[in-house]
Amino acid sequence: MAEYKYTPESFKSDQQVKWCAGCGDHAVLNAVQRALPEVADALDKPHEKFVFISGIGCSSRFIYYMKTFGFHTIHGRAAAVATGVKVANPDLSVWVCTGDGDSLAIGGNHFIHALRRNVDLNIILFNNEIYGLTKGQYSPTTKLGTVTKTSPYGTVEYPFNPGELAIGAKGTFFARTVDAEVMLTKELLVEAAKHRGTSVVEALVNCMIFNNKTHASFAADKATRAENTITLRHGEKMLFGKDKNRGLVLEGLKLKVVTVGEDGYTLDHILTHDAHCEDTTLHSMLAAMKYPDYPVALGVIRSVDAPCYDTEVQAQVESVKSASKIQCVDDLLNSGETFVL
Repeated sequence: MAEYKYTPESFKSDQQVKWCAGCGDHAVLNAVQRALPEVADALDKPHEKFVFISGIGCSSRFIYYMKTFGFHTIHGRAAAVATGVKVANPDLSVWVCTGDGDSLAIGGNHFIHALRRNVDLNIILFNNEIYGLTKGQYSPTTKLGTVTKTSPYGTVEYPFNPGELAIGAKGTFFARTVDAEVMLTKELLVEAAKHRGTSVVEALVNCMIFNNKTHASFAADKATRAENTITLRHGEKMLFGKDKNRGLVLEGLKLKVVTVGEDGYTLDHILTHDAHCEDTTLHSMLAAMKYPDYPVALGVIRSVDAPCYDTEVQAQVESVKSASKIQCVDDLLNSGETFVL
């Protein structure tokens, strides 16, 4: 274990946080700064081994508020730049801060291929279902029919579900949280950091100005969240509700919400969460659940092992180097046809 001990203050920069009052991003920042001391201890990494990379958007200001190395890149390109950083510096703990517009619209290609390659990155995807920094245009996750600056009569586009997209791209780790659940967010970030490969933590955050209460139907307060969300943990029964008496069962090829003790359903009928299952079918179904038909799934939905792109690249480089007859510049210059004047 590491000899150094950090506190949340160790990761707070001296910059004034300039998000709007009430923005959900504040809560995620708080959770990250609480999580990193634990991450540093778990991974045995000193402070200087952490780097945060962002694209463009409100969430992408995140790096200025972290006392770590950072790089504010261009719109949609954070995952691509982060891939380069990790491959070139495999010992770094690399974090990507991005929004639903930044990562799923202009950055969608980089997002899915980072997942497909399983680069060892930690992606925090802030989802407020709107473009906030550019003043209220609809994004790839905006609900169908929502009136925005660019859809004055309501959107006619069907939105992405980031969880389905991540799992469909062969993602090895996907988790979801809400801004108000700071301790849950911290827990998920620590698990994401421990995961070898691309981790995606979707943070459902509120934009007070341009899309206020977009998650309120299921996440407005603690009582609402207890009834309308389900926090999944590996090896535990899929139960939710104030009294933990409602749960999920699989009937045929569909999930069904039931109440334990009613209609013949017992605790034995309730599904047990297996986040480590290689098959994506149930994980995709859980990620896709929408209120009011289902509780919205929080927690680690998927976490499986697979080779990491950056590790495989490093191994390939070492293999080629060890087999090569050229070990230095002199070897290179004296290889092939040479002559002496």
